[in-house]
Amino acid sequence: MERPLEVDIQVIVHATEDLTKIYDSFKIFGVDDKEFTVQTLEGHFENPITLLSCKLRKKKAQVFVSVLVGGLPREEISAILGDLQNRCDKSALHLRISKQALAVGKIVLGGEDPIKLRIYTPVYNQKDLLATYSSILS
Repeated sequence: MERPLEVDIQVIVHATEDLTKIYDSFKIFGVDDKEFTVQTLEGHFENPITLLSCKLRKKKAQVFVSVLVGGLPREEISAILGDLQNRCDKSALHLRISKQALAVGKIVLGGEDPIKLRIYTPVYNQKDLLATYSSILS
């Protein structure tokens, strides 16, 4: 039986970026633009900023995680597994992937202008947390 998963996606889109390209980049995960909640914010110099949020559950979340794991280079999966203790918080795994790389169809970890991901599965015993996410990412 597969573990129940939830995936929260958060993307900050600046005024100079093409929103359509951002939506199109998520098609490799089977996520379309209708699944995102759009919030319009204002930046430092009154420039418009769009915050995209999406919560995937059940089968959609399973597909997202399998595409994510399948698309990440093996060395990056190893880096995540080696740093799981710092990436997990209250039964959730926090990752950041590169928005620029995803726009050209590649999945890589990224820290600058990233797409924030929160992958959640219930873990009732905290000492099982690392083993649980190791099995999900393998």
